[in-house]
Amino acid sequence: MTREFLIDQIKKKQSYLCVGLDTDITKIPKHLLQESDPVFTFNKIIIDATKDLCVAYKINTAFYEALGVKGWEAMEKTVNYIGDDHFKIADAKRGDIGNTSDQYAKAFFETMPFDSITVAPYMGEDSIKPFLQHTGKWAIVLGLTSNKGANDFELQRMVNEDIVESEMLYEKVLKTVSTWGTPENLMFVIGATQANEFTKIRELIPAHFYLVPGVGAQGGSLKEISEKAMNRDCGILVNASRAIIYASNGENFASEARSVASAYQSEMKSYLSF
Repeated sequence: MTREFLIDQIKKKQSYLCVGLDTDITKIPKHLLQESDPVFTFNKIIIDATKDLCVAYKINTAFYEALGVKGWEAMEKTVNYIGDDHFKIADAKRGDIGNTSDQYAKAFFETMPFDSITVAPYMGEDSIKPFLQHTGKWAIVLGLTSNKGANDFELQRMVNEDIVESEMLYEKVLKTVSTWGTPENLMFVIGATQANEFTKIRELIPAHFYLVPGVGAQGGSLKEISEKAMNRDCGILVNASRAIIYASNGENFASEARSVASAYQSEMKSYLSF
């Protein structure tokens, strides 16, 4: 999916919502467990209930990999069912030496029709480049995450004797990685719980899109993120997973998921300027 098409979808739907299909088979409604493929059945119903309210779906591959072959089959059926009008994210957090990353890219961009994949940058440029060689595909690089462990490395200051005011490690990552691709094929993961950093981050990388998890169950503020992180093209995809897909564990789970997604979309519409 091109950046132009993604922006067009945001304008049409007045939404920058990404629905996270982090589908845990132990949490889906019990009546679905009798289905031959309960994970795909659940995903299909959620997609049907929310597709007009969101512009993206994020599949956290760990929940599917844990189920073995059946999980991979459910993931492949899900990404194919989503279709081409939504930005499809493989939340796989890959990143390895070049020839290995090349195979990961083929798996998620050719064997399965994902538009993007989340990747870790800490093995350097050669681990990211293979994901940037596929036309119309995106690498979404971990920038500043929302977990507590971000304090261990990402938020540590880099000491340099030649610089009076040192920068944080995540700032170095954002500035360096942004030179490896373009705003047409490179996004960054910025956690919603790091709202105080968004103004600085937008100054560092003004044109790129951000994938923003952490709104909803993790407590991030949609209003604060929207005010601090948007650019003229919107420039953000805000992900909500548990808050939407597990809004109910009863037979009304689809209507409840739609209700929560609709509330997000309505609020997002109020922040958009086009």
